Amino acid sequence: MRTFNGIDEVESAVGEHLGYSDWFPITQERVNKFAEATEDYQWIHVDPSRAAPGPYGGTIAHGYLTLSLLPVLGAQVMRIDGISMTVNYGSNKVRFPEPVKVGSAVRAGAEVLSFERSSKGAAVVVRYTIEIEGATKPALVAETVRLLVA
Repeated sequence: MRTFNGIDEVESAVGEHLGYSDWFPITQERVNKFAEATEDYQWIHVDPSRAAPGPYGGTIAHGYLTLSLLPVLGAQVMRIDGISMTVNYGSNKVRFPEPVKVGSAVRAGAEVLSFERSSKGAAVVVRYTIEIEGATKPALVAETVRLLVA
């Protein structure tokens, strides 16, 4: 885990890859809970019997479930001390190049792309890449914008 002491240290990391989270299992139970929370019950996510002969040989995680793992996985990659809070401001770009099959594991890598100071702190853009264990293409590539409040 990369720990930053304040906003200045984050600025100095622009262009740096910060490392990876631990591998995180994607279970059918987690997918079902996400479906329940979002009311997205598409069969490719929640019906293992119907999904088995389908295009992926089984159920897959929702793309937005994969995206929603960024807070937990990102917290294993980087921490910023010496600020009052971090606010999720949004995303510049989100792509889902490869589906995440239920039963697989994913991890996140992070790279600081840019940094811009403001009167209240700074905006930092971090590119997260969520990899699937054993796969050649990532499950997710997202450029997220976080506001760091001093």
